[in-house]
Amino acid sequence: MSADGHHDHPHHSHAGHGSHGHHHHHAPANGHGRAFALAVALNLVIVVVQGVYGVLAHSAALLADAGHNLSDVLGLLLAWGAAWLATRRPSARYTFGFGSSSILASLANAALLLVACGAILAEAIGRLVHPAPVAGLDVFVVATVGMIVNGFSAWLFMRGQKDDINIRGAFLHMAADAGVSAAVAVSGLVILGTGWSWVDPAMSIVVVLVIVRGTWGLLRESVRLALAAVPEGIDIDGIRLFLAQQHGVTDVHDLHVWALSTTGNALSAHLVMPAGHPGDAALDAIVSALGTRFRVQHVTLQVDLGTSVHRCALDMRADVQADVHSSEQLGAAPHSHT
Repeated sequence: MSADGHHDHPHHSHAGHGSHGHHHHHAPANGHGRAFALAVALNLVIVVVQGVYGVLAHSAALLADAGHNLSDVLGLLLAWGAAWLATRRPSARYTFGFGSSSILASLANAALLLVACGAILAEAIGRLVHPAPVAGLDVFVVATVGMIVNGFSAWLFMRGQKDDINIRGAFLHMAADAGVSAAVAVSGLVILGTGWSWVDPAMSIVVVLVIVRGTWGLLRESVRLALAAVPEGIDIDGIRLFLAQQHGVTDVHDLHVWALSTTGNALSAHLVMPAGHPGDAALDAIVSALGTRFRVQHVTLQVDLGTSVHRCALDMRADVQADVHSSEQLGAAPHSHT
């Protein structure tokens, strides 16, 4: 092994990923500790206030909002814990670190939002079937306070939510709650002016539909990242073309791109270079370009001479399974007799 971390073999060489060859970018959530603490504290206060006044005012919308806020507190704690774990250094067992915990947190946050929506919907339907008088003024005042608090909490995560789906999960929780509180406040005004108690649960159902629509994208992207799919916004075809155009490269195979966290991506690939290892400087330039042009922070490249056939083990496994399936179908096909 050379001092720079490259292994040289008769048929191929590995471009390792020493500190000179790649750059780590941890989640921007590192700077959101104060935002998480403030949002959790404010939402706990709102949960208590809305819960108490929801019971006193006989408001399904306020109680639903309190339940939604409680799920937000749990979601914020999950996202906060994942953001902290992402800053921990890799260990002998967790060699990629704990960044993937942010993916799990975003997935859990999406699930929590959908569960909360189910609870809100069930309560609203129950109140539509069995209406009860609602104190419109109390509902309006408490919901307005909740809207302000949740709107402020959402603003705390506004910047980071564009680049980190873990932070986006926290932002969606807060933004959804601000929307819920605004709708509840409007329903309070309508009830105050008309006495229509059914507006309270009806508004809850409308809000649920809005939240589900916003949450679906978060859930879909979280599942993709959890399944090691190519992250959103990564142009894998562009990466393949870029690698193939490098001097001395005649083929690119075993190209894999996946998410290490909600903000960090990794890549591994085989470069067929018949002339042999191009040197550390050439590989470092490729790694640096992958980071700046394609947002890939952790790169591992293997150089092959092309003197033997290399196939991705995953492709070979898929081919074997396809051959087995085809054989089973042929074996099950009815035989014709002449």
